[in-house]
Amino acid sequence: MSKTEKIDENKRDFLYLAAAGMGVVGVGSAVWPLVDSMNPAADVLALASTEVDLSSVEIGQSIKVVWRGKPVFIRRRTKEEITEANSVEVETLRDKQSDTDRVQNPEWLIMVGVCTHLGCIPLGNKPAEVKGEYNGWFCPCHGSHYDTSGRIRKGPAPKNLEVPEYKFVTDTQVIIG
Repeated sequence: MSKTEKIDENKRDFLYLAAAGMGVVGVGSAVWPLVDSMNPAADVLALASTEVDLSSVEIGQSIKVVWRGKPVFIRRRTKEEITEANSVEVETLRDKQSDTDRVQNPEWLIMVGVCTHLGCIPLGNKPAEVKGEYNGWFCPCHGSHYDTSGRIRKGPAPKNLEVPEYKFVTDTQVIIG
């Protein structure tokens, strides 16, 4: 190029911008499938919530449903169980939660039925099963005892039985998740 020729800076800027734009599009098209693969699959999203009809559950009865591959215990508590759960001094508990923090409606206790020690399924949902020393649930694997609110009272479990997110649609319909 001779000194007399003038460099067209507009053309050069356009080429830089076009190359940068193509680079952004290229990186975006390579990265998008990776980011999209991190989204949950359709079968997982279908399990994200479970609707349960509670109309057939009698007072003092428990049922077990499956949510996200885990058992969920739903218990329609008696007045005695509610009174017993509320009479516990929270300061004496290992995982300090009052009964009112664990339930939306005192009559219904909804919690994930997996022991917080090593993941066993506690006994106590069926009438013939061992309920432990606190009339709640008993983990047969390592001897954790839970009370009528699903709070750890004795044994190696570090935390209370987990309470999943749930909401009552009607008095007898609940959506878990």
